[in-house]
Amino acid sequence: MNSMTDTAVTEEAIADYLQQTPEFFERHAEMLTGVQLISGHGPRAVSLQERQAQMLREKIKGLEHRIMDMMRHGSENTSIANKIHQWTCAMSKVQDLRELPHVVTASLQHIFEVPQVALRLWNVSGAHSGSIYTMGVSEDAKAFAASLTMPFCGPNMGFESAHWLAQPDAIQSMALLPLHDGAMESTSNVFGMLVLGSPDAARFDATMGTEFLSRIAQLASASLSRMRLSPLSLARS
Repeated sequence: MNSMTDTAVTEEAIADYLQQTPEFFERHAEMLTGVQLISGHGPRAVSLQERQAQMLREKIKGLEHRIMDMMRHGSENTSIANKIHQWTCAMSKVQDLRELPHVVTASLQHIFEVPQVALRLWNVSGAHSGSIYTMGVSEDAKAFAASLTMPFCGPNMGFESAHWLAQPDAIQSMALLPLHDGAMESTSNVFGMLVLGSPDAARFDATMGTEFLSRIAQLASASLSRMRLSPLSLARS
């Protein structure tokens, strides 16, 4: 019987035999030069050794591409980590808390080359309640910030927070970073939001990872939490 099943089983048996009996080619070395295969780069026939060499070169090329990608991602991550360190140092140097919101936004914009950055805070102490950074925040915006358990990245869909930016009409993509006085995953104790905006629709894409943005939100939260009302004052308000 010469069915397709019989052919497949026979080929499998042959392959299994050759794998388990490598000395077969030592006894029949002439087969290695006599076997002709179709080249992977055209219809011409090549020897078994040449076809193996082609496959090996292709595999090496694929590995080289993977190594280059790993090196590129590693370099990008190192660059971002260095920028976060530089930004953290800038915030740490601030002694007058009235200057802190400006330093947070201006240094973030400069160091990370973000076209537009805005910040809004609420539930801050009386000494800071009259600054621009505390104005124009509705209860809906506060509720939206409290609903975010991680930074939002995506297109400018007309969020209220987009209008905190200097030129909201120029913004195509945004990152919204809720500021928490506690764990990032918690929706309680939200006291502000950082807004990053770009005219590039791909700068803050919805599919991008948010690990570094979460780190930025945590660092900003830790620094700006010094401006908050005390827990006792919050309980009374």
